[in-house]
Amino acid sequence: MNNGIEKLLFILEKSGKNYDLLKIRQAYRMAAELHEGQFRNSGEAYISHPIAVAEIAAGLGLDTDSICAALLHDTVEDCAEKIDLDEIKRRFGPVVAELVDGLTKMVNIPFADKEEQSVENLRKMLLAMSRDIRVIFIKLCDRLHNMRTLDAKPEHKRRITALETMNVYAPLAHRLGMQRIKHELENLSLSYLDPIGYNEVYNDIERKYGINRNFLEKARGQIADKLTEYNIHFQLEGRVKSVYSIYKKMYNQNKSFDEIYDFYALRIIVDTELECYTALGIIHDMFRSMPGRFKDYISTPKPNLYRSLHTTVIGRDGIPFEVQIRTWDMHHIAEYGIAAHWKYKSGEESGGDIDKKLEWVANLVETEEDTHDPDEFMRALKIDIFQDETFVFTPKGDVIALPQGSTVIDFAYNIHSQVGNKMIGGKINGMIVPIDRVLQNGEIVEIITSGQSRGPSRDWLKIVKTSEAKNKIRQWFKKEKRTENIAVGRAELDRELKHYGVAYTEAQYNTIMANLAKRLGLHEVEDLYNTIGYGGMSVAKISGKLRDAFDAVVTPEPPQEPLRDVSQVQLAPKVHHAKHFTGSVIVDGVDGCQVKFAKCCNPLPGDKLIAFVTKGFGISVHKADCINIAQKRAAGEDETRFKEAQWVDEYVSGQQNRTFEAVLHITAVNSYVLIAEITMALADMRVSILQMNSQNKNDSEVNITMTVGCKNLEHLYSIQARLRSIRDVLRVTRS
Repeated sequence: MNNGIEKLLFILEKSGKNYDLLKIRQAYRMAAELHEGQFRNSGEAYISHPIAVAEIAAGLGLDTDSICAALLHDTVEDCAEKIDLDEIKRRFGPVVAELVDGLTKMVNIPFADKEEQSVENLRKMLLAMSRDIRVIFIKLCDRLHNMRTLDAKPEHKRRITALETMNVYAPLAHRLGMQRIKHELENLSLSYLDPIGYNEVYNDIERKYGINRNFLEKARGQIADKLTEYNIHFQLEGRVKSVYSIYKKMYNQNKSFDEIYDFYALRIIVDTELECYTALGIIHDMFRSMPGRFKDYISTPKPNLYRSLHTTVIGRDGIPFEVQIRTWDMHHIAEYGIAAHWKYKSGEESGGDIDKKLEWVANLVETEEDTHDPDEFMRALKIDIFQDETFVFTPKGDVIALPQGSTVIDFAYNIHSQVGNKMIGGKINGMIVPIDRVLQNGEIVEIITSGQSRGPSRDWLKIVKTSEAKNKIRQWFKKEKRTENIAVGRAELDRELKHYGVAYTEAQYNTIMANLAKRLGLHEVEDLYNTIGYGGMSVAKISGKLRDAFDAVVTPEPPQEPLRDVSQVQLAPKVHHAKHFTGSVIVDGVDGCQVKFAKCCNPLPGDKLIAFVTKGFGISVHKADCINIAQKRAAGEDETRFKEAQWVDEYVSGQQNRTFEAVLHITAVNSYVLIAEITMALADMRVSILQMNSQNKNDSEVNITMTVGCKNLEHLYSIQARLRSIRDVLRVTRS
């Protein structure tokens, strides 16, 4: 028997847990046979890697199936001609097979590029992780051993692996509370990504720790004596911050090494929660505490289950140091995170509290289902897992953790999808705030809902931070607004096709869309339109595939033969178009004049027009009944400067997709939901608000002046009608 497996079996036996050692031996034998003749870059037999991964997994206290999966995790990927998942399932059961499947990369599927393949492998792993969290535990063990042995790889591969570890796996370990693995992954990654910076910080640590070693030992002895005096059973550990944490603080805060004040730390581990607070009182009695540096993660744990008291005090030598105080249970969770809590007993479900802490995995899976965009998936991953968090409170005092930068809308959807869908406003610390207000730590947030709400706005997709909120908004539009989504999606694709400048028939258009939908894995063309319409896919991201589908169907007309007798060619007179030519207005029977639209009356397609030749600013177009035009004529202005003008028909009918400015004056009953209802109504119509001002008319009424974008006069009438239908709106007039 290989010495490596004997060491693993010794670790498992020593743990005192009820491992099925026979099953683990069988898994080892199969892995050893399948990897026979395979070697790592270091020259070691390949089987040494799965054994090392299994040892790390055993250190986390993972169960028999996890150890078997660790031993077999590379077999299907690297030995596909010898083994498949069905055989593993037959020999070791469905759980081991599912774990191995979750850890197996997709190597035989064609991808556009390496980046897409990397994202899809990550999606596959997270999907498996949502079904069984042990997948990521084993993957982190696998990555940790690969990082420990990364020296054997070529330099460019070392950097790629280190960068992926820093960007994906270290943050995942942090999100799961597995601090020991996280710190080692970060330090190892930094040593390959910036070896000079790593060595500089490492040497500075050695120098500073050597100078002040007596200080830390002295403080440790003083605290130990005091805790003993109070009959507290404890363990006291001294440490310095990791190389990466100091490097990151220096980089992010632009500090020198000597400006890092929480360099030293002492950790006190006691038996009970009460003793934690007793020890805290003793520390604050012995040393002067630094204001704003106390954190109570016992009463308010972090989402990854971390619990501890943190305080920074100034030692008697004038040197600041941090003290962490926790119980043994808290310490075990701090080191191993959710892995310390997970249970794998037959027929026993994990606690609901753990399930709640892992809701972010389910949210990511929903992102995977609702978006076909790898970039959007990575954006959601980086926001939900990698960013620092903001802690806010519900009115009942419950703590809600959200990524930094989250808004009131994100909070509403975190509570429940129906709360978000019916939201019309929000309060922070009792004060009404805009729904796009960014949340700050410690705020009390309340959501105002209404049964009359017409649901979320598409603009919310641009505001929200979390994938959970974005998913739920998309789901609402996907379910409630399919007809509208299809129209929006088709319009966006049509707009993209116009950029090609090549004519096509309706039959060609249908073929293009059918081919594009098939290429994107969608069954129907309407599914393609719907997906774009509700935000599950952006036209910008599929523009390359759209162009390929277009070129495969539409062939541009070949250029015409050049005329042989150039003397017969009639050259059209050269017309110098103005830089801002719009082509929307005909002036004195001439099309293509340079015009600008007067701000005093904001003419819209459908209005009767008159043009006025300004001095030095070209032609200004006004409404025919504009008061400024009437005043100029009354003042005896030269009549030759007034010209007949009319709209080009395509603008009046709305066939052109340009928008014009219109100013509306609204009188309404003042209420806290008024602005929200107005903006939601316009968002439903996809009308842009360019400017808005409000002023109280009296105690009960308010005047609102707003500039909106609309296509023509008929569009303006529909906007006015929609606004008049709002309960508190009294009058809507064009200003």
